[in-house]
Order: sequence, then C-alpha cells, then structure tokens
Amino acid sequence: MVQSFRSPGHGELARIGVAVCHGFTGSPVSMQSWSESLAEAGFAVNMPLLAGHGTSWQDLAKTPWEDWYRDFEAAYLELAARCDSVYVVGMSMGGALSLRVAALHPVAGVAVVNPGLTFGDPKAKYAGLLKYVLKSVPAIGNDMKLQGVSEGAYTRTPVAAVHQLSQLFSNTIELLPRVTAPTLVFRSTVDHVVPDSSIEVLKERIGSSELRIVPLENSYHVATMDNDAPLIFSQSADFFRRTL
Repeated sequence: MVQSFRSPGHGELARIGVAVCHGFTGSPVSMQSWSESLAEAGFAVNMPLLAGHGTSWQDLAKTPWEDWYRDFEAAYLELAARCDSVYVVGMSMGGALSLRVAALHPVAGVAVVNPGLTFGDPKAKYAGLLKYVLKSVPAIGNDMKLQGVSEGAYTRTPVAAVHQLSQLFSNTIELLPRVTAPTLVFRSTVDHVVPDSSIEVLKERIGSSELRIVPLENSYHVATMDNDAPLIFSQSADFFRRTL
C-alpha cells in the first residue's frame, strides 16, 4: 500500500512546515521526491494519503470530496501546531485542496503544480448523471514527458469521483478571493489533464497580491516526476526559505 510521508525537519528550517498534497486518482508517489527533497533541506514535511486513494478506484468512487479535504487539512493543522509558519503544496487536485486550506487558514504561502480548478473534458459537467450509467472511464494518470516513470495512479477513473471533484472545484473557486498568501504556480506549457482555463480562473479570482507563475517547458502534467522536477524543488525551497 502507498504510504504517507512525514519528516520532523532539522536545523533552523524545522520551524517551517510544508503540507504536501497529491492529486486525483494518484498517490503520494507523485510527490515523494519533492517531499524528500524538502525534508533533506531541513523543512518539516507532512504528506498524507488522501481518503479513497492508494487502494482501488472502487474505494474512490465511494469517497466524498470533503474527506480528501479533511485529510489534507489535518496534515496542515498538525504542522501548524508545532511550526512557526506552514506552507501548503499540491499538484493538480492537490492544488485545489491547497488553495482551499489557504482560504480558510493563515498559511505562509502556497506552491502548486498544474493546479486543477476546471475540466478540459466537457462531459465532466454531466458526471453527476453519468455516474448512474457509467461506473468508470479510462485513467488520466502518468501524463509525463519523461519515459519509464509511473505515479502509481489508478487504472480507471470512477465517474462518481469526477462528480465529487467537480464539487470541490466549484467550492474552491468561490473561496479563491480569500486566498491572500503569496502564491507560486508551476505551469507546464503542455498539460494533457488540466486545461489553461484553470490557470485563468486562478489569476482572475485569487485574492493574493503576490502571484507568480513559472512555466515548465519540458514536462507534462505530473511535472513533479518529469524533466522539470529539479526546478520545482529548488524554486519552491527558495520560496519557503524567505520566511526566515
């Protein structure tokens, strides 16, 4: 079973916590290297395995989005109880969950990779009806330019969970004006999963006066495991260090 990841941190950077969130139908595997890089640098890190993930797509089909949020919020709160400041980090759906935490809690900042807030497939808007006649569709995982790498995503995507994801997106978009913390966005120039409309919505609605978007020229959706991963790791660590 795919496990969560925790590190207490060490040295001066242990005062800074980083809550890390994986994406929809994925697992902590996609964020493991980033989490380990931050832990090695000295940051306190907490990356949970979200409810309905890391088991089977049938489990995900029965999981409400509030449970995904609950698990990630708990990771943030655990760090907030022992750190001077806490950042939230997420990829894809994890980006939406990170932004929602930032809207509801005093985070030090947000760093997201290809954050999902909208769908590229127009059929997704009908998932609430389609789930009654269609249990699952082909997987969306492993969208990487780098060959021979797997993020450990499900082989099928449950339509009922897409409906839950849609509700999460809508809820998070409504809360974006309340996100006032500095926000760093890594965006792949080619992403076959999250459409550009997600970034446009983020730019239009976020309440932060400090929004920086870094283009990733050599990666697809799962950029944390792709060619631009070192850039993500180094620039995010610099972003977190500025709290000191």
